Amino acid sequence: MDVVDGQLNGKSAFMPDLMPDLMPDFMLECTPDWRVWPLARALRLRVVVARDERGQLWALGTQVDDVLLREAVARSVPQPLRWRQVHEDTLALWLAQGEQAFEARGALLGSTTTEGSGEGGAHVHALSVDTITRETSQVVRLLDATLFDALKAQASDLHLESTATGMVIRHRLDGVMVPVGDVGSREVAEQLVSRLKVMAELDIGERRLPQDGRFKLRVQQSADSGVREVDFRVSIMPSSFGEDAVLRILDRSRLSEEAQALSLEGLGFDADDAAVVRRLARKPYGLLLVTGPTGSGKTTTLYAVVQEINDGADKIITIEDPVEYQLGGVVQIPVNEKKGLTFARGLRSILRHDPDRVMVGEIRDAETAQIASQAALTGHLVLSTIHANNVFDVVGRFMHMGVDLYNMVSALNGVVAQRLMRKLCVHCAQPWQPTGSDLRAAQLPLDSQGRFMRAVGCPHCRGTGYRGRKAISEILLMDDTLRDLIVTRASLIQVKAHARASGTRLLREAALATVLRGESSIDELNRVTLAE
Repeated sequence: MDVVDGQLNGKSAFMPDLMPDLMPDFMLECTPDWRVWPLARALRLRVVVARDERGQLWALGTQVDDVLLREAVARSVPQPLRWRQVHEDTLALWLAQGEQAFEARGALLGSTTTEGSGEGGAHVHALSVDTITRETSQVVRLLDATLFDALKAQASDLHLESTATGMVIRHRLDGVMVPVGDVGSREVAEQLVSRLKVMAELDIGERRLPQDGRFKLRVQQSADSGVREVDFRVSIMPSSFGEDAVLRILDRSRLSEEAQALSLEGLGFDADDAAVVRRLARKPYGLLLVTGPTGSGKTTTLYAVVQEINDGADKIITIEDPVEYQLGGVVQIPVNEKKGLTFARGLRSILRHDPDRVMVGEIRDAETAQIASQAALTGHLVLSTIHANNVFDVVGRFMHMGVDLYNMVSALNGVVAQRLMRKLCVHCAQPWQPTGSDLRAAQLPLDSQGRFMRAVGCPHCRGTGYRGRKAISEILLMDDTLRDLIVTRASLIQVKAHARASGTRLLREAALATVLRGESSIDELNRVTLAE
């Protein structure tokens, strides 16, 4: 079965009908040698170099009769090399396995060099991921590979957690922590954090106090892709075994592309809920709040709303911390607390700038809440977020802030509470019939009927069983009866009873509907929501 000079047993070397059946056995006999032939080069040239049990090197590709390709490989691999034709699907599987196996200590190594200062004092670094690094420092290679792996996985956060023996590396994928590797040396772990401090311009000598910083990367993922700029916010925290680091990843180029396609349906809102939110967002004045815990997608929902109502007829101004999506035709102001530009101060200035609609990134204090309520009462539509567990807790949050309750409920048009629920991977999810004990454990009726599915895990979802998330929501629409109940301090039971009678669907019910449609699992239902 050897391929020599483009010939296979005297026939044409390209035999796609035979290769899918024949190649898996051969694959089991070989192991890719990423030190001899790095994954970056394999991805670029579409050739994998593997070593069999006898130590023989094989070049595996789909175009083995390409003379220029053979010469390029031979120049980089001086050892005796034999060629073998493989089918495109087989080669893709080799490369996918290589990427899947690549972790923080992987073979695809970038080179990081300082290019100069970026905005806000953050330095910009260049990360090359499709060429072999000439960097000799083990720590620099390790951190570069860690950052690349997080970008490749599209993680929202990267966690470096010190342990008694070294460090654990974890990603936050779709809102859930996923371990991806570990460092077995405390000395290397400390050097990793020190290197990170240098990149973020922090004090490497200070190890007892928390520190915050930021840096940028200019990333070129492959020879064919362009350079994109990625922001990293760094938080260093002392722990029992050293220092932990958390990096929040903000890929602005990807966010800009997503911003162009932002819509409520695209975020996962049901058609009925999306229609209600649009109706609230198109009112001429009043206050619309989106609530939920940190990481529940509140700000992204507001961006989608602003994108949909931005028809050019109104002046729209936002104040955010930070500005995540760039929206055309919208004046966007970043909060800068070091310079004294807070949400409250910025909102006051915005109201003198003749806006029609205002988006406030978050209501954090009584002053911002009072100004937002007054703005809503004086002819402006104000959109904002606030941290609360559900729509009914929002009133308690305002009362805790000391906001005038009558003005607040007079200004409030509605509240949207939301969560992000992981969607099952379409490549590996399997039908599943829950038993009575499964339904009782999830506090579901025993006669529940639906398209139940369960998570399995595959390379497409990095073994998690889930890929992507969708928003689920409960919406509270304000009316005169509800306003009276709140102002007269009626019981929560009375407020909930009126809301349910008016058509409010609770988060648990929205999540259950997603499960019964086969889009998510019972495990995810219980992770995201509480049973009443």
